[in-house]
Amino acid sequence: MYHIMVYITAGSMDEARTIGRELVSGRFAACANIHPMSSIYWWNDELVEDDEVVLIVKTTGDKFEELKEKVSSLHSYDLPCIISWKITGEKNYLQWISDETGKL
Repeated sequence: MYHIMVYITAGSMDEARTIGRELVSGRFAACANIHPMSSIYWWNDELVEDDEVVLIVKTTGDKFEELKEKVSSLHSYDLPCIISWKITGEKNYLQWISDETGKL
């Protein structure tokens, strides 16, 4: 088993909290951190500067596909940013992630 962090952007704090709450309460993730941010990106051939909210979610690799589907079902964006990367860390913390996402 490996652990991942998932980076998700949302259009508002309310949307980010809804997504984070659903992911954690549904055991798709052990934790979701939520932070306001400013973004600059291309969309429909326009350079956009906008306020967004980022979620940093901790989970296990085997949960990613389900998590991605859940986020997509809740998200307001046509093309939500949902990316992940493998992590290493303090073994007891990683075990906590495994334990919390393994409960039903």
